[in-house]
Amino acid sequence: MHGPLGNEQTAAPTISTRHLRAFHAVCRHGSVSQASAVLCRAQSAVTRAVLQLESELNVSLFERSVHGMLPTRYGQVLLHRVERAFAYMDTAYRDVAVLSGSARRSGLYMLQMNPRRLKALVELSRRRHMGAAANALGISQPAISLMLRDIERDIGTTLFERGARGLYPTQAGETVIWQLKLALNEIRIAADEVADMQGLKKGEIRVGVLSLGRTYMLPMAITRLLVKHPELRVSTMEDSFEVQVAALRAGEIDFMLGALRPQEHCKGLLREALMDDKMAVLCRAGHPLAKQSGVTLGDTLGYGWVLPHAGTPTRNLFETLFSRRRLPLPKVAVETTDLSIIREVMLESEMLTLVSSHQYRRELSAAMLVELDLHLPETARQVGLLRRMDDRPSPGTQLLLAEVRAITSIPDHLPFSPEPVS
Repeated sequence: MHGPLGNEQTAAPTISTRHLRAFHAVCRHGSVSQASAVLCRAQSAVTRAVLQLESELNVSLFERSVHGMLPTRYGQVLLHRVERAFAYMDTAYRDVAVLSGSARRSGLYMLQMNPRRLKALVELSRRRHMGAAANALGISQPAISLMLRDIERDIGTTLFERGARGLYPTQAGETVIWQLKLALNEIRIAADEVADMQGLKKGEIRVGVLSLGRTYMLPMAITRLLVKHPELRVSTMEDSFEVQVAALRAGEIDFMLGALRPQEHCKGLLREALMDDKMAVLCRAGHPLAKQSGVTLGDTLGYGWVLPHAGTPTRNLFETLFSRRRLPLPKVAVETTDLSIIREVMLESEMLTLVSSHQYRRELSAAMLVELDLHLPETARQVGLLRRMDDRPSPGTQLLLAEVRAITSIPDHLPFSPEPVS
C-alpha cells in the first residue's frame, strides 16, 4: 500500500481499543457503578477509561446527571461502531469454538488487550515473518514471539504454524485476524465520524485501484477531493485483483475501482457499474498502420504486440477478440502490466497494444500515440466500484466516492445502495 497523499499532521484522532469495553458497559447500563459491577472492575478504573476516550476524541461522550449517564450524539456514533466491532469479534469467537472444539473468552474478543498486541497479530498475518513484523512495530523478535505465545494461550488455540519459510496462519488464525481487521476498521471510522460531526474532514481513505482506474479516474477524483478537503489523506493499493479483494473483505481498503470482473469473482461484495468501456488498438504516431486507410484486425497480424500476461482480463479479451474474428493469434513479444513500459516500447518500435484509450489519454492528446480505426465490440466491459456488503463508509470515503461518480457522469446517490452480488 502506497503512502498517503496528504498531510500527516492532520490525522483524525486515534481511539484506544482497550477502553471500549468500559465505554460499552456504561452505555448499556447507564452508570459507572453498574458498569463496574458487570465488568468486575473498580469504578475509578471505568471512570478513567471513559475520560481517556473523551480526551482522545476531544468530545463529551456522556451526559452526566444524578439519574445516570446517557450517551451524547458523539457517544451514540461511537457506540454504533463499537457494537459492529464487537459483533465481528463475536463471530471470531464462535468460529474458533467450532474449529477448535472449545474457546476461551479472552480479552481479545472484546478488544480489551494492549493495542500493540493487536497490531502484532495484524503485522504477523501481513508479513508472515517474525523478524519483519518485529521491525515494522519497532520491537525485538523475542518480544513479538512472546506476544503471540501469550495471545494463543489466552484464546486456547494456535493461530500460526511455524515453518522454515515463515509463519502460516491456521484456519483459526485466519478467521481471528480477518474479523480483527474488520473490527479495527470500525474503530478507525468512528474517529473519522466524530471529527466530521465537529466540522472536521479528517482521516485516511484507502483505495484498491486496478489499472483502468489509475491513470484518469482516481487521480482526478483525489485531486478534486483534496482541493475541497485538504486535511483528508488517501492511500492506494495497486496489487492484483485477488490480493485487493482479500484486502477489501478484511477491511484493509475501503473500496476498489477499476474494470469489473464477472459476478462469480465478486460473491458477497457490492458491485456498482459506473461506465462502459471498450478496448482500442494503439500504436505510435507514424506507424505504418496509422497511415493506412481501411485498417482491419487482420492487418495487425504482421506486427508484434506488447500485452499483459496470460490469464489477465486484458489478455483474455485479446484472445477472445481474435478467436471470434477467426484469426490466428499474433505474436506477443513483450508481456507486462506496466503502462510506462508499454508506452515506451510502442514509442520506440512498431509494436501494438490492446488497451483502454483512457489509460493513454495524455499521449493520445499529444499525438504521441494514435488509435487505429477498428470497431471492437467484443472488448466491451464495465468499469465500477466494489465494496463490502455490510459496509458503512467513513465520511471521507463517501466524499471520494461522490467525486468518482461525478467524474464518470453517474449522479451522486449516497447513501450507497447498489445490488449485492449473491
